[in-house]
Amino acid sequence: MIGVLREGPLHRDLKALLAAPGDAFEVKVDGYVIDLVRSGGELVEIQTGSFSPLRKKLDALLDRHPIRIVHPVPARRRIVRVDEDGEVLSVKASPKKPTAATIFEGLVSFPTLLDHPNLTIEVLLCSEDHIRKPAPVRGRRYLRDPGERRLTGVLERIELAGAGDAAALIPSFDEPFTTKELAKAMRVPLPLAQKAAHCLRALEVLEPAGKRGQAPLHLKAQAPSRG
Repeated sequence: MIGVLREGPLHRDLKALLAAPGDAFEVKVDGYVIDLVRSGGELVEIQTGSFSPLRKKLDALLDRHPIRIVHPVPARRRIVRVDEDGEVLSVKASPKKPTAATIFEGLVSFPTLLDHPNLTIEVLLCSEDHIRKPAPVRGRRYLRDPGERRLTGVLERIELAGAGDAAALIPSFDEPFTTKELAKAMRVPLPLAQKAAHCLRALEVLEPAGKRGQAPLHLKAQAPSRG
């Protein structure tokens, strides 16, 4: 099938998990290959990495078709080191435990599209094994250790269908606040909090509230534009 040879095991396993009777894999729709087409007409795109490659496809299809973007987040992850023959050398739980708020990494590519009535984003909090070589490989500028993601289970499914759903991903705390304070409240790195703030401003969930020193302040708008 079109595109199957390029997909990794995580992508393949998620397609099998999401498919229902009557659904079709790797279908061309208006000139674009879609991961999964539901029997009812919904187009499902599984995006394990950046959302930016989807922009052209969404621009072309979203006004005419309901589209669901499914994004897996490795909420529980094991690092599995294997040798050249695939024999397991070590297994170690990753200390990183990303949450659904990771979706802002992708949503920053087109935040206002979340308000489109034909778009739904589904976040899958997954347990995964990351299969890696015995040691990182040195590239031209840095060590590379990407490995291969393999699904071991789905812990939770979170659906975003509007600005209100995106707003629910940030906690309630004292306002107004800086992005540094937002990062602390969300328990995420500052760059992710900055992307979250950018998305929520674009969706009119947050609004500017002056500055504290040189740091811009934000507060929650009274009414999200949708959701």
